Amino acid sequence: MDSFLDRLIPLLKEKNLTIGTAESCTGGNMAHEITARAGSSAYFKGGIVSYCNEVKHNVLGVSEEDLARYGAVSQPVVEQMARGAMRVLECDCAVATSGIAGPGGAVPGKPVGTVWIAAAYHEHVVSSCFHFSSDRAGNIEAATQAAFQLLLDLLM
Repeated sequence: MDSFLDRLIPLLKEKNLTIGTAESCTGGNMAHEITARAGSSAYFKGGIVSYCNEVKHNVLGVSEEDLARYGAVSQPVVEQMARGAMRVLECDCAVATSGIAGPGGAVPGKPVGTVWIAAAYHEHVVSSCFHFSSDRAGNIEAATQAAFQLLLDLLM
């Protein structure tokens, strides 16, 4: 099955770019998908699984105020995660996810399947909120693919 990663990797190589990941709800799945491909050490710098807010703040530099005000599943937080990954991993671009994979964890206004995704490239950051409607594994895979698509679109 083709994935957005099948198009993203050649673009990273062509532009001589490195990538990193900052993952919450995807739990390392994006990094796994990248490193499952031979030769990924040429462009993949690393990944940070920031499942709890302390790691989002202490490692990625996400504002405690934004975490308290907007929650972990929010645009400001996921954009800061992507920027933080670029800074910490010293890479050219990054993708970040924060969401509610399910089956539990829903809060008012943020049902299961709600995922904020950001892609960053140098000073540019784009983000979007997605509402997936699968089971936990399906939501994680959908978020992974959406993140790769978001970065692919940003780099093109």
